[in-house]
Amino acid sequence: MRWFLGILIVTLGIFVYVRYYYVFGTGVKSGELNYLVYKGVIFKTYEGKLIQSGFRADKPGGLQSNQFDFSVEDEKIAKQLMVSGGKMVQLHYKEYFATLPWRGYTKFVVDSIVSIEEMSINPPMEEELTPYILESM
Repeated sequence: MRWFLGILIVTLGIFVYVRYYYVFGTGVKSGELNYLVYKGVIFKTYEGKLIQSGFRADKPGGLQSNQFDFSVEDEKIAKQLMVSGGKMVQLHYKEYFATLPWRGYTKFVVDSIVSIEEMSINPPMEEELTPYILESM
């Protein structure tokens, strides 16, 4: 009976570790930072959304933008992102098998910022527009 209880406790410990604390994957995502908010009822966490370029179809005939939902544990990183809304960012993240309420609502936890850049909107060059302007006259 003692052996069974010991094996059960060790197995349960391994399961909890792998499910909630083992880093399943890491990577970098880039896109326009849509928002970062601090929310929660009991556990307050930082939650954000990154809009990536391109589109995807969830359903046949449907079309929506690629979005990356993430959580942030580090308050310093969260404060940097809170003032970077609308900017192009590259975020390094860790992916877990499951969420923990004090870690965030998503399985993706951002642990560092690779880069933050202003969105560049290049106005068309006058030389490029000249043929179109002349044709319309």
